[in-house]
Amino acid sequence: MVTLTSCKSDPERTFSKRDLNDLPQILEQGRLIAITDYNSTNYFIYRGQPMGYQYELLQDLADHLNIKLEVVVSNDLEETFNCLRMGDCDLIALNLTITRERKKKFDFTVPHSQTRQVLVQRKPEGWEKMTESQIDRSLIRNQLDLENKKVYVQQNSAYYNRMLNLEEEIGDTIDIIDVPEDAETLIMMVADSQIDYTVADENIALVNQTYYPNLDVKTAVSFPQNLAWAVNTGADELRKEINGWLEVYRKSTRYAVIYNKYFKNNRSASIMKSDLFTLSSGTISNYDVYIKQYSREIGWDWRLLASLIYQESRFNPAASSWAGARGLMQLMPSTARRFGVSSKSPASEQIRAGTEFIKWLDNRFAEEIPDPEERIKFVLAAYNVGPGHIFDAITLTEKNGMDPTLWHDNVEVYLLKKSDPKYYRDEDVKYGYARGRETYNFVYQVMERYEHYKNLIEDQPLQDS
Repeated sequence: MVTLTSCKSDPERTFSKRDLNDLPQILEQGRLIAITDYNSTNYFIYRGQPMGYQYELLQDLADHLNIKLEVVVSNDLEETFNCLRMGDCDLIALNLTITRERKKKFDFTVPHSQTRQVLVQRKPEGWEKMTESQIDRSLIRNQLDLENKKVYVQQNSAYYNRMLNLEEEIGDTIDIIDVPEDAETLIMMVADSQIDYTVADENIALVNQTYYPNLDVKTAVSFPQNLAWAVNTGADELRKEINGWLEVYRKSTRYAVIYNKYFKNNRSASIMKSDLFTLSSGTISNYDVYIKQYSREIGWDWRLLASLIYQESRFNPAASSWAGARGLMQLMPSTARRFGVSSKSPASEQIRAGTEFIKWLDNRFAEEIPDPEERIKFVLAAYNVGPGHIFDAITLTEKNGMDPTLWHDNVEVYLLKKSDPKYYRDEDVKYGYARGRETYNFVYQVMERYEHYKNLIEDQPLQDS
């Protein structure tokens, strides 16, 4: 149910320090491009909201730098390393074990956490009725007992190298099978009896044990290891900035809350089993079927409409605002009446009315903004603050010599200025003062969440009957 948005590097491209993205270039561009993987701890969507340990750390780093965060996803380590090496990403945000071989290719930040590698194996049949010692006797507790055992590990991972080293240490053969599947997929395969053994970081293994209580993760196969992020060799200013931030951040209450939230949360199992845990269900909300149906009628990607509805109501059909807007689509009473719904209308009708309103707004801007993709941002803004204020911002943009058909760095700039008397009292402004910052944030947040949805949710429109 997951689609991969990954770095699409040009294999012919040569990367040099001349086009290396270090901190000055990143700050100038106003965005940090980070690559991470999707799983139940690092990056996922639950109840319509992007979440995850790596995601929240990255968001806090971007806030510290006062720039925007762009997340790219891949569960293929080779692709992840290439993304950084080719300069398509600025940062690898994973639980990367620092190894000598990797240090030849990349520079690492100071550690963001520590863990050790453990063997993931199944408890014996009937383990629920056994004592702890009975369970232990049936499992591998001594690393020497891995002799001739078949252990599956992720390709290009530190787990593979660790098992090679362990093979040397025990002086015997371990049947090490490296596969493209990520650590969490392999853990699930152990739980489902598809394979017998894999290796994972202990913190990840412990989280997954809450989903799969038939797993045992007590047997360590490594000493404690530092986990860090990676930047390109030569991106010294970026690495130093992240290091300084991490040194302070790791000692903060904020970091402790985030770490405990993802690695020590008793609710982890219920979250993963929920129909709204997108990685396993492919579902954003309880209303996806209606969102897909009506988004098709306005020519929108259903994930974009879902992002708008989340922004408006968090998918709560009984939501109401201080201004009197109600329902999933947060329509004002007059707008709701115009499109034939009330606060008591079912969710399907609320979404139908909201999309008809979107279509009406789209028609209003069709002449001024001919590009349909660009027009989406204008429609979102008008949905939030009303079309009049957006037409005012278009007028001001053109009057001041900028492009009135582009939202970013053009019309959005003059919408922000509509809280300044110099601009809202302009003779060509018809609708006066507006809290432009709210609408600016609204558009940005809807579009940003839409990108997260595209990262992690396959576009599965309704099939024609």
